[in-house]
Amino acid sequence: MEQFAHISVQDAQQKLSLGLAKVVDIRDENSFAAAHIPQASHLTNGTLQQFVASTDFSTPVIVCCYHGISSQQAAQFLIHQGFEEVYSLDGGFEAWRKSQTIAQGQAE
Repeated sequence: MEQFAHISVQDAQQKLSLGLAKVVDIRDENSFAAAHIPQASHLTNGTLQQFVASTDFSTPVIVCCYHGISSQQAAQFLIHQGFEEVYSLDGGFEAWRKSQTIAQGQAE
């Protein structure tokens, strides 16, 4: 993969539930602390080097931001670092949150 790919919330949920990918969240610290995708790593300028050093380049990575815009640049950056399979989460955390709200409403 020479460029990142887009991934829907549903496809991301499937990959994550099967343990087939890692998710990184590039939103600001307060937003991440308030809510984030389960098992997400908070990827910042301060944590980037450790993430790259500790993650196998063959591990699929899903990048999450607020609305799926900034994650595209971060995903392409990770491709340039050597990661082989990187995705930008379409709609970002807001789409993820909305999908969880809908799922909870259907379960009630």
